[in-house]
Amino acid sequence: MRKRAAAVLILFVIAFPHGSAWAAEPTPDAAAPQKEAAQEDGRIDQAASAATGSDEYGNVTEEEAGKAAGPRIADPIEPWNRAMYHVNDKFYFWLLKPATRGYKAAVPESFRTMFRNFYENIKAPVRIVNNFLQGKPRYAGKELARFVINSVLGVGGLKECATACFGINGRDADFGQTLGKYGVGFGFYIVWPVLGPSSPRDSVGWAGDWVLTPTTYVSSSWISVESVGLYAHEEVNYTSFHLGDYEALKSAAVDPYIAIRDAYVQRRTKVVEQ
Repeated sequence: MRKRAAAVLILFVIAFPHGSAWAAEPTPDAAAPQKEAAQEDGRIDQAASAATGSDEYGNVTEEEAGKAAGPRIADPIEPWNRAMYHVNDKFYFWLLKPATRGYKAAVPESFRTMFRNFYENIKAPVRIVNNFLQGKPRYAGKELARFVINSVLGVGGLKECATACFGINGRDADFGQTLGKYGVGFGFYIVWPVLGPSSPRDSVGWAGDWVLTPTTYVSSSWISVESVGLYAHEEVNYTSFHLGDYEALKSAAVDPYIAIRDAYVQRRTKVVEQ
């Protein structure tokens, strides 16, 4: 925008070196004082800009521009992250999307909704513990009540009865958010294969949530074929409700890697601020 404004200004000066074509040109004697006054005004404007740290395009300082751009995250391992972004991109288009499309065609939406409810209900311990750690015992109690109601009346969580029948709304919470509440920063941006965008803080948070998730313990091993299979099914089931979202983001972005990185840091910053 500044380049365009500068180009227009240059063309204007070339076309009308003495001002507007419709303005009366001053006589030589009258022009000299006006020229000196204009130079003096220019020096005053330059001094004011230097004092305020702003420029001629709206008086926006670099600090203000940084704030307007939103939260930022360091990206010192960008080559690795971009490589993993392309790995995940291929994973989505070559494996996850085709599998999800077949799954969506084979499984009716009503069953997929029940699976979604089940996975949300089974992760109640994550929300209960983290709401308590974040100093929100009221929401921890609500999440406990939701878990009991949905497990009993909702037949193991297949139906969401707590909200539908009793109007009990919970609050999503995770361990990465809890660390952020205690002042732990992102650290830096990192993209994990398959798992996607993260940071050291949220990677530790993800591991903490994995420990609190009951499906982790479907076998004697912490990471097992059964637990990974349940995680894969949850992701496919979740993606079946969001097919096309990634494609829309990617087609709208000049650089999808930057768009995803910015979306990640903005979303996680907002979650911590809640």
